[in-house]
Amino acid sequence: MELELKKAETIALRLIARAEQCSEGLARKLEKRGCDPACVAEVVSYLAEKNLINDERFARLWIQSRLRLPRTPKRLLAGLCSRGISRNDAQTALNSLLDEEAELAMLTRFAKKHSKKDPRLLKFFLKSEGFTLQTINNYMYYL
Repeated sequence: MELELKKAETIALRLIARAEQCSEGLARKLEKRGCDPACVAEVVSYLAEKNLINDERFARLWIQSRLRLPRTPKRLLAGLCSRGISRNDAQTALNSLLDEEAELAMLTRFAKKHSKKDPRLLKFFLKSEGFTLQTINNYMYYL
């Protein structure tokens, strides 16, 4: 068991050294590499305790890396949830990074791809993608 723990920890530390990891994602990667699930749980717990992995930090960094792309709040949340981040933690990370100016910039980049839509349909579409009504109205005002 001790040897298995050491193997899982070594692999985990290599993965962490390459890129920020979230708990569930790291666990999946370790199990995929043949580590025992009990060892994986222990290693992930230990690394989280030592703050070498932190789901909130992962969520913020993941969102920051995608803010300049034509993404939407809805898609950012879905991306984090698919990586094992709780909806609540994902929403908290998004709210901490997406002030009114950042949201308007994101909406503008995204809306350029859909500029041929009727403005009323565009407004509904943007709302369904998770943009706030205030930001949508600010954007539509300048069209």
